[in-house]
Amino acid sequence: MTKKFWQYRVRQRILITVCLLAALSLFLLLGGGKAIPVGSWGLSFQQEGEAPIGTVSSDALSGYDAVYVGDTSEPVLYLTFDAGYENGYTMQILDVLAAHHAPAAFFLVGNYLETAPELVQRMVDEGHIVGNHTYHHKNMSEISDPDAFAAELKAVEDSYREITGQELPRYYRPPQGEYSPENLQMAKEMGYRTVFWSLAYVDWNTDDQPTKEEAFSKLIPRIHNGAVVLLHSTSATNAAILDELLTKWEDMGYRFESLDYLFGTP
Repeated sequence: MTKKFWQYRVRQRILITVCLLAALSLFLLLGGGKAIPVGSWGLSFQQEGEAPIGTVSSDALSGYDAVYVGDTSEPVLYLTFDAGYENGYTMQILDVLAAHHAPAAFFLVGNYLETAPELVQRMVDEGHIVGNHTYHHKNMSEISDPDAFAAELKAVEDSYREITGQELPRYYRPPQGEYSPENLQMAKEMGYRTVFWSLAYVDWNTDDQPTKEEAFSKLIPRIHNGAVVLLHSTSATNAAILDELLTKWEDMGYRFESLDYLFGTP
């Protein structure tokens, strides 16, 4: 064998190794492995009535006690509401949930707890879960210091304890869906389960609310077994359509359960 031939074989093997490493990196980036990149939660809907593909796979999330969808063999829905402030619709939303015997989780920030404690107490009294949406609604993926991360969550815990006399249920939703593997691990070490979502729509812009028809065009065909539904309680549209929306989902054969049921917690 000539020296030139061996140099060619070495270059060939290096090229193959580089290609394999690139393919592996892409596989992990797309959630095919256990590695989780810093990112913003997103969904890709492939087929009507079926669960979407999340930015990170369920298997990868499970290592951090995190989920975005429940058991897709069971016609169960998990209702969750994010709230940065009270916009006058929560009482109506709670009335509808009570009428349908539908448990929900409300992920609240510090401002909500400080300004609407009576509604927080009503959520608890009526059997709903109050979750941790951080105190200041920051991009938590930019926080690498464990103490700073913990402070955001503990401030919510303290406010909740002052209002209810109880300990805050350990459910966490990253603001704006911004996450990092370090954040997910920090939350897990604090005893939290991170809850993303498998169905949402553009309902958060209070100055440009969707019509009833626009809302239903997203929320009806995309519903699926095990759906973790994200709605914003600041939305006038959500308050107006909620009773009809829950009725439609019930007519489709779905029932509502709490996050405790999703995680198998008594």
